[in-house]
Amino acid sequence: MLAWHLSDRQQNSYRAAEEPRLPDGVAAVLAVLRSSAVVVDESDAVVKASAPAYAMGFLRGTTLLSEDLGDLIRQVRRDGQIRETELIVPREGGTPRHVTARVAPLGSRLVLALIEDRTRERQIEAVRRDFVANVSHELKTPIGAIRLLAEAVQDAADDPEAVHRFASRMLTESDRLSRLIHQIIELSRLQGDEPLDSPVPVSIDDVVAAAVDGSDMNATAKKITVLAEGEEGLKILGSEKQVGAAVANLVANAVAYSDPSSRVVVTRKRVGHQVEVSVIDQGIGIPEAEVDRIFERFYRVDPARHRSTGGTGLGLSIVKHVAATHGGEVRVWSVEGQGSTFTLVLPQHHGDDAPLRLGPFTSGASNDESSGDTEDQEERA
Repeated sequence: MLAWHLSDRQQNSYRAAEEPRLPDGVAAVLAVLRSSAVVVDESDAVVKASAPAYAMGFLRGTTLLSEDLGDLIRQVRRDGQIRETELIVPREGGTPRHVTARVAPLGSRLVLALIEDRTRERQIEAVRRDFVANVSHELKTPIGAIRLLAEAVQDAADDPEAVHRFASRMLTESDRLSRLIHQIIELSRLQGDEPLDSPVPVSIDDVVAAAVDGSDMNATAKKITVLAEGEEGLKILGSEKQVGAAVANLVANAVAYSDPSSRVVVTRKRVGHQVEVSVIDQGIGIPEAEVDRIFERFYRVDPARHRSTGGTGLGLSIVKHVAATHGGEVRVWSVEGQGSTFTLVLPQHHGDDAPLRLGPFTSGASNDESSGDTEDQEERA
């Protein structure tokens, strides 16, 4: 028995000496790394791994799941050269993960792999490329139209009626170009979604009134009634210019995509500690499959109609970023063929609360009809 215990102790001591041991301090460093770290021995078994490596799905127990990463580790083990590469890791039920792996020898028997998730960066690069391509296309369209119209004016110099017609079209295209450039600049300021530096109290009544007034000409041309209803005296803390642009975009979209002789309603109300501004239309609606994409830059549900409506495809992107900048959100409800409701939700400003009143004001086809009602309500108030 004594000889057996002695032999067993010697074998255990030999096995312990053979097990790979991490150099001093390596385990502590791996524990605080934000990137995924994996240490592999000569048999491709994982000796040590950081928590992010498991979260990213590279490991199961002590086994590497990525064949590409395993091949890279074996190459480094053979020649001792540090290698770096990009890998695409498929994810079940999601977009593939883009990672960079840097593999280096760690002592004589171990190999260290550092893995950085670059998925977000690749997505941003793709969005930037799409944005540049879309901007180039959108700018090229009105610029090309203006050039053709200018050539037509030259050719029709002896025909005053044709010159007038072409000049009117040039003004339309130049207005669209100016509007597009303005919205690109506005969106570039907002896309960081950073909180405002110097927010001020903003009257929702003034914002809604300006948006309704700004849509008056287009609404009247289509005989669309634009109504503003709800609680008065509501305020939020933020930028009046940005919130005004967001509400104006929602109202302009509602008018542009509504049928003639229909109605657009702008409501505002307080819900808890938030203010909700909703724009309700009876327009073409949005297919359910498209709802998740409508806030993308330059995305249009009906590309065939954007020329006739004069849209740029940036309005809803601006609304989304304004909401984020002010700590709020934008919601959408829509049924194809029945209409849409866009709701801008913003935190309420509680200073100097004014008494609440119901006081609709209108624009478009029903200005004359509602003015008397508004005066009567003001007198009663």
